[in-house]
Amino acid sequence: MAVNRDFVGRTFPPSEPYEVSRVKIAEFAAAIGDPSPVFRDQAAARAAGHPDVIAPPTFAIVMSMASAGVAISDPGLGLNYAMVVHGEQRFTYERPIVAGDVLIAQPTITEIRDAGRNVMLTTSTQIRTADGELVCTAVGTLVERGA
Repeated sequence: MAVNRDFVGRTFPPSEPYEVSRVKIAEFAAAIGDPSPVFRDQAAARAAGHPDVIAPPTFAIVMSMASAGVAISDPGLGLNYAMVVHGEQRFTYERPIVAGDVLIAQPTITEIRDAGRNVMLTTSTQIRTADGELVCTAVGTLVERGA
């Protein structure tokens, strides 16, 4: 089954709210090997001008991958996930993610295109506070090999 190009432009329902905790931020920073104190120490984060510890820039992947997963697992899309590799990821921030944020992610499939025998599928996920403030836009491209 070919990837259904009718999904381009489709926006999926927002995720459940995700409360960002200091513990999750510290665990993520440890997992990526970043020793910066602004990811672990509230006093260091405040001294750097933040209201609380901030998340590393790639922390948004936690939410964006989960919400984009809902989109790409839609059976109507026809993506063969067994043949998928991660092609690209980028984040555009309006402000850092901060401990205590309650965030909601909402993905949109923005592009499906051919690249040789591969299909490239791009999602754009807006990550907002529960009050609607845009914090980050995560754009990711998956490659279905040999489609």
